Amino acid sequence: MYQPGELPQYVTDFPEPVAQNDDEILVTVKAVAIKHVDKSRAAGKHYSSNTLKENGRIPGGDGVCVLDDGTRVYALGVSGMLAEKATIDKNRIVKLPDSIDDATAAALPNAVIGAAMGLTFKAGMQPGDVVLINGATGFTGRIAVQIAKHYGAKKVIVTGRNEQSLKELISLGADDIISTEQTDESFKAQLTALHSSTPFDVIIDYLWGHTAEMILACIKGNGSFTNRIRYVSVGSVTGDLIQLSAANLRSVDLQLSGSGLGAWSKAQVRMLLSEILPEMFQLAAAGKLQVKTTSVQLENIADLWDLEVASGERLVVMI
Repeated sequence: MYQPGELPQYVTDFPEPVAQNDDEILVTVKAVAIKHVDKSRAAGKHYSSNTLKENGRIPGGDGVCVLDDGTRVYALGVSGMLAEKATIDKNRIVKLPDSIDDATAAALPNAVIGAAMGLTFKAGMQPGDVVLINGATGFTGRIAVQIAKHYGAKKVIVTGRNEQSLKELISLGADDIISTEQTDESFKAQLTALHSSTPFDVIIDYLWGHTAEMILACIKGNGSFTNRIRYVSVGSVTGDLIQLSAANLRSVDLQLSGSGLGAWSKAQVRMLLSEILPEMFQLAAAGKLQVKTTSVQLENIADLWDLEVASGERLVVMI
């Protein structure tokens, strides 16, 4: 990519990356998922975006690759990963089970990061918690439903726009579905009724915006004792800003936090690589974690960069 926001170009004469220190190694890349964060960073719109180099920069932050000894791993890239060769940090890799395919292994980690990190480290989820997932019909939301159940959620409530995708979430472990494609009054009435019968313990939010305002309004207290609610913002698909009533913070035992790049400690990232991701790869390899992907080829990247895949699927570039 040469300019922020432009389509990537497929070139055959781009220089091979070179390891800069003893912690970096050159690898052969096999598969890379194209995620919202990749597109946002490439467009210069993400808070972690870097200035594009004058001679172009390869996008893609992570992927499946092969080490010199033939070991297949998931790795975080030092150089861009959407290429035949890339440099990675040898201390930030996860060995893959033999039975997991490249596309699944490439697609899963970002969703695990977007779900498990918030549930584990920000919400401190415990078995028996009631979990509300706002915006669960996307790829990460589908994974979040399954992980919440795996972690022992007593009940998982989901919101989303796509009616068919919402119904599919029932088969993945969701207990109640709420469509965002209804009037504000109906949306809030459903939320309020569910919160009254089984109070929310954890809220994982991929949408933010107006739906977040409505959720916060529904959990606002009236002076009575309340349960502790851990609200975690992971994405902002429908808007980056909200209006937050001070009464929300005073009337409820509410913890409001975010989960994203920069919000985790080094120890938490080490646990992600050493414990969380290996467990999730094993679950997917055993068919206990359902992952949907659409695979495309690297040489077609310019035509497929903005390809709209089916709801709940992840676009993966095979190399």
